[in-house]
Amino acid sequence: MEKTVITIARSYGSGGRTLGRLLAKELQINCYDREILRMASDESGINEALFGQADEKRKGLPLFKIAKKVYKGEVLSPESDDFVSNDNLFNYQAKVIKELAREESCVIIGRCADYILKDYENVIRLYFYAPLEDCIVRVQEQNGGSRKEILKKIEKTDKYRSEYYRYYTGRDWNDARNYDFCLNTTSMSYEKLIQAVKAYMEICKK
Repeated sequence: MEKTVITIARSYGSGGRTLGRLLAKELQINCYDREILRMASDESGINEALFGQADEKRKGLPLFKIAKKVYKGEVLSPESDDFVSNDNLFNYQAKVIKELAREESCVIIGRCADYILKDYENVIRLYFYAPLEDCIVRVQEQNGGSRKEILKKIEKTDKYRSEYYRYYTGRDWNDARNYDFCLNTTSMSYEKLIQAVKAYMEICKK
């Protein structure tokens, strides 16, 4: 198989993360999600805990409404006062994502990877989604919880992902024009979803 990087954006409850890991296993390539935090820590010398804390802090703050910080591709030096800022932590994650795209075939989940790699030719950008009711059922089966709790979690997570994406890309997260292939995961097994993605990848090669 020629080198191919698959980026996955997904609505909460669509099964996108699980699908990404299963797809990577099927293709016998690596899958990167939170692993990128560790790699960015190694790259920058910044404590990995700060990357994790930045992820969690962002989820609780309305900072994405304040201003956009569209990613330009630069990282700040250790001498900068903003070296450990949230924006520079994102920049280092983006640096790692670009290095992975140059070095190997892999699956990258989330982290605006589709935008970061928008100028790379060997990238297939996927977006997985499902109707709200289907997402509620999937989350309930996997994690349990009341319908009210799950609905709140879905709304909060998707809102966060949307604002995070807009802050760093200037684009709408759920705009199909950002992606090569959008797939509704409703009423399809993971096996069938993987086959659908593989079929699309074969078409792209022709």
